[in-house]
Amino acid sequence: MKHIVKILTLLVAITAFWIGLLETSIVPRKQTWLLPVYFIVSLGCYGLLMVGVGLMRFPTCPQEAQLLQKDIVEAKEFLKQRGVDVSSD
Repeated sequence: MKHIVKILTLLVAITAFWIGLLETSIVPRKQTWLLPVYFIVSLGCYGLLMVGVGLMRFPTCPQEAQLLQKDIVEAKEFLKQRGVDVSSD
C-alpha cells in the first residue's frame, strides 16, 4: 500500500507541475503539451536501460550449475530405469 501512495504522490506532483507550466507562460504552450509524451518516452528509455544493466550484471552461479548437472544425470538414470532412451546421439 505504501508503494501505491508513493506512486500516486509522484503522479500528482508531476501533474501539478505540468498544469502550473500550462497556466504560466514560462514555457511555450506548444512545447508544454508535449511534456507528458516526453515523460513517457523518458520512462521507457529508463526501463530499457535498467533491463540492459540487469542483463549485463546477471550473476553466474557455478554452484547452481553443478546442482543442475547432478539433477540432469539423476533424471537420465531414472528415465533409463524406466526404459526411456535419453541418449543425445
